[in-house]
Amino acid sequence: MLIRCGYAIAFTASAPTPLMAMLSVHPSRNRDLKTPHRLVTTPEVPIYDYPDAFGNTCTRLVVPTGGITLSCDFVVEDSGIPDRQSPHAVQHPVEDLPDDVLVYLLGSRYCETDRLSDTAWRLFGDVAPGWGRVQAIVDYAHARIAFGYAHARATRTAWDAHEERIGVCRDFAHLAVTLCRCMNIPARYCTGYLGDIGVEPIDAAMDFSAWFDVYLGARWHTFDARHNRPRTGRILMARGRDATDTALTTAFGSAVLSGFEVVTDEVTAVGD
Repeated sequence: MLIRCGYAIAFTASAPTPLMAMLSVHPSRNRDLKTPHRLVTTPEVPIYDYPDAFGNTCTRLVVPTGGITLSCDFVVEDSGIPDRQSPHAVQHPVEDLPDDVLVYLLGSRYCETDRLSDTAWRLFGDVAPGWGRVQAIVDYAHARIAFGYAHARATRTAWDAHEERIGVCRDFAHLAVTLCRCMNIPARYCTGYLGDIGVEPIDAAMDFSAWFDVYLGARWHTFDARHNRPRTGRILMARGRDATDTALTTAFGSAVLSGFEVVTDEVTAVGD
């Protein structure tokens, strides 16, 4: 399966403003690229990439006075296979987890394990550890939150989403990640492209998506609390503890978003 992905994101600025962008495909998907993946700036400015502590590709640049548009257009190959299901995957005792996985049990900016721990153990303490417990958490988060783009708020945490019962895909992911961590299941936040492939398209502009991974049976598995069903065509961009580690753009000053367009479509050939 071939998927055309891309974006055009514009900012206005009244003064030169440093900006960090996490808009590249994750290095784990680089081998699947069928056309070059290049972040283009209009006007042209110096840019450079560096890998962060989670293995994501970060881009640094300075938005010039007046503003800038960041854009990209590429084709990537995908297996076309929906998210893998492993219902017999076991939950590991904490003492047996790899060292680099332990960080995904800890609370973080948007995932307040301390505030939701009692709730998690009350709801899921009697559910058998493993895949079934994660699915119970996903079912709960999916039912607890009402999705709506109008509900987006950058400061909403997992606790807020649980109490307000509204949100967007990142809020579903944050709540499920937090509840998993409360139950000693390592969980990491993911962001990337997810088009309406193999499902009925929704009547809304395309956007980036958020989902999460859990560590069971000595490997990472993908779950999606917003959609709560296996999906086809996820193209990972970044992953980390929560949305803080995977922010699409971070401006160190006043850069105002003035345009936003995302493309994620299945195509039959390169050049479509």
